[in-house]
Amino acid sequence: MEKSFYYSVPWSEVSYLKDALEAMEIPYAIEQDSDRLQLDAGHVAIVFPDLPVRVYGDVHELFGSHGRRYPE
Repeated sequence: MEKSFYYSVPWSEVSYLKDALEAMEIPYAIEQDSDRLQLDAGHVAIVFPDLPVRVYGDVHELFGSHGRRYPE
C-alpha cells in the first residue's frame, strides 16, 4: 500500500476506528513506534493510501479533521 496520509489516535480508540473502517471497506494500516511520524505517547498511526474524494470525505467525517501528510 502506498502511504498518503495518517491520523494519530490513542490506543483506546483503535478498536472502534478499525470496526468503522472495515465496515466502510476503506483500506488502512496501523503503525506504531515510527521515527518518521509525529505520534504522541500512547498513540498509534492509522495510515491511508490516496483515496477517492468521496471516500476521503467519509474518513474526514469519522476522524473529525484532515489527516497529516505521510512523510516521504
